[in-house]
Amino acid sequence: MEDEDDVAMADTEGLDWKFSQVFGERAAGEDVQQVDIISAIEFDKSGDFLATGDRGGRVVLFERTDRTHHTDNRRHLEGVDCSSSRHPEFHYKTEFQSHEPEFDYLKSLEIEEKINQIRWCHTANGAMFLLSTNNKTIKCWKVQEKKIKKICHMNIDPHKLTSNGFLTAPKSNVAAISKSDISNGGTIDKHSCCTNNAISLPSLHLPVVISHETNPVAKCRRTFAHAHDFNINSISNNSDGETFISADDLRINLWNLEINSQSFNIVDVKPANMEDLTEVITAAEFHPSHCHMLAYSSSKGSIRLLDLRQSALCDNHTKLLEEHVAPGSKSFFTDIISSISDIKFAKGGRHILSRDYMTLKLWDINMDSGPVATFQVHEYLRPKLCDMYENDSIFDKFDCCLSGDGQLAATGSYSNLFRIFGCSEGSTEETTLEATKNPTRRQIQTPSRFSRSPGTLPRVSRRGSDNSAIDINGSTYDLSTKLLHLAWHPNENMIACAASNSLYMYYA
Repeated sequence: MEDEDDVAMADTEGLDWKFSQVFGERAAGEDVQQVDIISAIEFDKSGDFLATGDRGGRVVLFERTDRTHHTDNRRHLEGVDCSSSRHPEFHYKTEFQSHEPEFDYLKSLEIEEKINQIRWCHTANGAMFLLSTNNKTIKCWKVQEKKIKKICHMNIDPHKLTSNGFLTAPKSNVAAISKSDISNGGTIDKHSCCTNNAISLPSLHLPVVISHETNPVAKCRRTFAHAHDFNINSISNNSDGETFISADDLRINLWNLEINSQSFNIVDVKPANMEDLTEVITAAEFHPSHCHMLAYSSSKGSIRLLDLRQSALCDNHTKLLEEHVAPGSKSFFTDIISSISDIKFAKGGRHILSRDYMTLKLWDINMDSGPVATFQVHEYLRPKLCDMYENDSIFDKFDCCLSGDGQLAATGSYSNLFRIFGCSEGSTEETTLEATKNPTRRQIQTPSRFSRSPGTLPRVSRRGSDNSAIDINGSTYDLSTKLLHLAWHPNENMIACAASNSLYMYYA
């Protein structure tokens, strides 16, 4: 019998990625507003919902629809082969304004409404809960289907109603009623007034209330604010379903989802003298199953594991994951490009995927000697680091993601490209695709794993900066278009990625 790891690796080798859907695709030459650019993407744990946030502070929700088709047709389900090539399909569900632009008068600081991250919480009573954050404020949202009820089967003929909702009666019968008769105590003859009368009813019955339709409604449950002096770079839900963390450059705070009036500071790396500051926190995430463990990355390319059981204040880490670089191989750009922009735990919690500017690295939390695998994302940019520094492109922060089985990893690059690598030992999976309706594979001839230190940089001469680069094959890449954000479906080989204001989905 074949080993399970070998079978899984064989299933992921040579995957044929195809275009699935696109939302918000712009026409050729159409200008994109800054507020419409997508800044966050996140699937929920079931994979049935997808949330995106943009620079305008809006959150858009999409719902999976392919599994709801023909659910009532038993014969159809019995006739469908389980191995069919159906893939996840999503449709627009709802959107809401999560954050508004603010102004901090004490610090004379403008707080933009851009959504930095979105994290799904546990569902309850058919309602969805999610956290969204901008630079300073975290909000917990509840999205629930609300039924619109309508009263029907009333005792009134709808055809006999006036525009204001009152009954109409024949003028001849009404004119026959003398005002003096009524004022003198007279009575109305039923036969004279109700002959061909519109308001005569043969019987009375109670109105019936029915559910007319359902609409998703978003409501802000709680607002978690005034806890960070620096911009929030990440939030992460705990597996206990009760707490979450928020991290900025110098601190990590622990919150309770039901309490927004206070938080507990668990990490504080602020030195007594700010001139002694050498590194900052760049990302933080809870362990997927152990509620007492979390990890955070730094601007020096290291990852620290923390255990909340050891100490309430986790300034001392339990394990340090970093790659040792020879002192002689360092250069001016070494610290800049080694800064980690994003980390993700694998589903089992043993491995951590990290993304710095040039590479994608896979770490084993039981091995602190260095990463178990290193993948070069855009090595062709190494000779242009001077130009990238001048136009601030070297500070771009790319996301990374892992497949549900942990066999594949993906991250974005320039010219709206995203790259997929095989994480299994001996895997040769390496695919580069462009985020378009007709994705074309790009062959980038770079080794997946380093045979030398990533800090070794060739000396380059200073040149005029531009927005293009050329790889080893001579292909030109546009540095003004960048694919920063993407997410992997938790149960399927499906990737959602953001190219400017457009959301592209691909499946294999």
